[in-house]
Amino acid sequence: MGARHAVVAGGGIGGLAAAVALNRRGWRVIVCERAPVLTGIGAGIVLAPNALRALDSIGLGAEVWAGEALAGAVGLRTPDGRWLSRAGTGAASSWDGLPARAVHRGFLIDALADALPPGVVQLGVSVTGVEHAGGAVVARTSAGDLRADVVVAADGMRSVLRGQLFPRHPGLRHAGEAGWRAVLPGIGPPARSAAETWGRGERFGIVPLVDGRIYLYATATAATGTKPADHHAELTRRFGTWHDPIPALLDRLDPRNPEPVDVLHHDFHELASPLPRFHSGRVALLGDAAHAMTPNMGQGGCQAIEDAVVLAHALASDADVPAALAAYTESRHRRTTLISRRSRRIGDLARLSHPLAVSARNLAVRATPSSVTSRALDTVLGWQPPSGPASTGVRA
Repeated sequence: MGARHAVVAGGGIGGLAAAVALNRRGWRVIVCERAPVLTGIGAGIVLAPNALRALDSIGLGAEVWAGEALAGAVGLRTPDGRWLSRAGTGAASSWDGLPARAVHRGFLIDALADALPPGVVQLGVSVTGVEHAGGAVVARTSAGDLRADVVVAADGMRSVLRGQLFPRHPGLRHAGEAGWRAVLPGIGPPARSAAETWGRGERFGIVPLVDGRIYLYATATAATGTKPADHHAELTRRFGTWHDPIPALLDRLDPRNPEPVDVLHHDFHELASPLPRFHSGRVALLGDAAHAMTPNMGQGGCQAIEDAVVLAHALASDADVPAALAAYTESRHRRTTLISRRSRRIGDLARLSHPLAVSARNLAVRATPSSVTSRALDTVLGWQPPSGPASTGVRA
C-alpha cells in the first residue's frame, strides 16, 4: 500500500504535532496555515510531564528542551505572599522523574516545524471546508482543492471545520474572565520560582522559562469584550500592592521603558458543551477545535499534543480510516471532557470575590494535604503515550 495523504488545517501546536506524528508513521502530510508566517503568540507554555512524554514519542525528546526545569516551589499564594499550597518540584511538577519545562510558544512552534520535511507547511493557505468523495475527503482551501485520505481539523477555538461538521453545536461560551500575558527578558528582578497568586476574583502567575525569560499572566473577572485602555495601568491598579516580586515585574511592563514589552489581552472562552465526537467520516478534530477549554490547568496545549500522538497511533495501521478515527474519539473524548470540566471548576473557585467565600476557599486549599492534590493531578500528568499495534485498543 502506498503512502497515504493527510491534510492538516492549522499550523499551531496541535496541528504541527499531528503533522510530525503522522509523518513519522509514513503519511504524506500537508499543513495549511492561514497566517503568512509560523509564529507562537508572545506567551509561555508549561510542557507538563504528559506533554513531554507525548513529544518524546514522536522524536522530540529531552535534548530539545535543554534548560532548567521548573525550580523551587510550585503552588498557590495569597496577595500578601502567604502560601495556600506549596510543593517542591519533586512532587508538584515531576511525575516518574520527568520534570515539567516552561518554554516560549514560539520556541515550541519552531521545534515542531523543524521536525517536518521542507514543503510540508503551506503558509497563507486557509482551509474553508471539507467534502467527502467516495473513499477520500477533499479539503477546500484558498489555494485550491486537496484530496486526502484524512483531514485533521486543528483550526483552533473558532474552528471553521467544527462549525461545518457540527452545525447544531452551541459553540463557544465566554468563561467570565479575561487575561493578560507577557514575556519579560531574563534581566532585572528574578522570578525565583513558579507560582500563582489568588486574590478576590483576580490571579497573577509567574513562570520562569527555560531560556531565562519570565512568563507573566494575570486574570480578572470581566464581561465579554471588556478591554482596558492602558494595560499597564490596569495591571498596576489590580496587582501593584501584591507580594514581591509582582510590583517589580509590573514595572518592567511600563510602555515608557526603553524596550517596551508586548502585553496580550484576551477573553477566556471554552466550548459550551462537549462535542458528540471528535471525528466525522474521514475528518478528525484536534486541540481547541475539538475541546477548547479554559487555561486554568495549563493543559490546553498539552492535550492538543496528546491528541496528535493518539491520532497518529490510531492511523498507523492500514485499517479503515473512519474506524481508526472512531477509536481516536473513544480514546480522547472522556479524558479531555474531564480535564475541561476540572479546569472550569478551578476557574469557578478562582473567580470568587466575596470575602467570606474567598476565606472559605483559602481555608479549604490550606487544609488539603499535598498528597491528595498529587493523586488528583496524577490522572492528568501521569498519562502515557500509546504503544503497541494501533487498533481499537488505543490507550487513554
